[in-house]
Amino acid sequence: GPLDEDDQPHGFCTITYSSSDRFEGHFVHGEKNGRGKFYFFDGSILEGYYVDDALQAQGVYTYEDGGVLHGTYLEGELNGPAREYDAEGRLIFKGQYKDNTRHGVCWLYYPDGGSLVGEVNEEGEMTGSKVAYLYPDGRIALHGKFIEGDLIEARLATLTSVDNGRPQFEIQPDSPVYTYDKSTSACISTNCLLPDPYESERVYVADSLIAGAGEGLFAKTEAESNTVMAFYNGVRITHEAVDSRDWSLNRNTISLDEEVVLDVPEPYNNVKRYSASLGHKANHSFTPNCIYDPFVHPRFGPIKCIRTLRAVESDEELMVAYGYDHSPLGKSGPEVPEWYKQELQAFEG
Repeated sequence: GPLDEDDQPHGFCTITYSSSDRFEGHFVHGEKNGRGKFYFFDGSILEGYYVDDALQAQGVYTYEDGGVLHGTYLEGELNGPAREYDAEGRLIFKGQYKDNTRHGVCWLYYPDGGSLVGEVNEEGEMTGSKVAYLYPDGRIALHGKFIEGDLIEARLATLTSVDNGRPQFEIQPDSPVYTYDKSTSACISTNCLLPDPYESERVYVADSLIAGAGEGLFAKTEAESNTVMAFYNGVRITHEAVDSRDWSLNRNTISLDEEVVLDVPEPYNNVKRYSASLGHKANHSFTPNCIYDPFVHPRFGPIKCIRTLRAVESDEELMVAYGYDHSPLGKSGPEVPEWYKQELQAFEG
């Protein structure tokens, strides 16, 4: 770009640094002044308005994965309100920064619809005794002690208002204490009969409307499309363990990811023995009104939830497609339960 009499950038210039970072923007006698963009070697980009070589006011930082942070800058550092979005454009952070660190009351938003709110510590972490997890309805909350966003001990609460980003909660005085209770391969829960407060408002278990299906999961109230209705927690076992045993033992299994399967084995398929989550009670349909979806639960950790595909009515049975592999294996056809083969034949025929 153009240079001044001292051979300093002056006007619109492009400068490439030894680190392979590149800046494109306006210069005045060697200093960045005006709009400009930093292109960093890792693929991220910082864009904004520069005054006397420092980024000031509003700036936009785009991460290498496509996520975006809209922030307020003072002398080149984040100071003030900021919002952050993931690569799909979903809001994942709202709050304040001070000297490039999250500060004050901040909100963290999860893709599944849940959120975390509270005053962050000096390191900008969601750690303290007045942090709350908000369920996807934005009303029911678990309020109490969290460390780096993980639930330690909390009580049931209701969000009553938000004033300038600061939430107000009404804590239920007789609430049970909720703690982090991620399952293992041997333990489904340390408190098997403590219901989830969000799920309890939305579903109940009763005899299925499907002949021979046993119990089913029903909506307590009407719900819109894309509403989280229930949670599917279970002991965590491997796909190899599932594949090596008889199908009769896999009635309440669901794949969590490439390594883990969630299983609700005997006797925990009986609500008198386990009612901490009820998602495993949903029956199969080839025309479902719900789907299984990933969910990060404050108590159970990474699990699956049951989310509506369309609006459902009160007392409507919630159905999901179990998603068994239909690929034929040998002469006997797909390697699926017998009842599923019969339903598949009826559906296709």
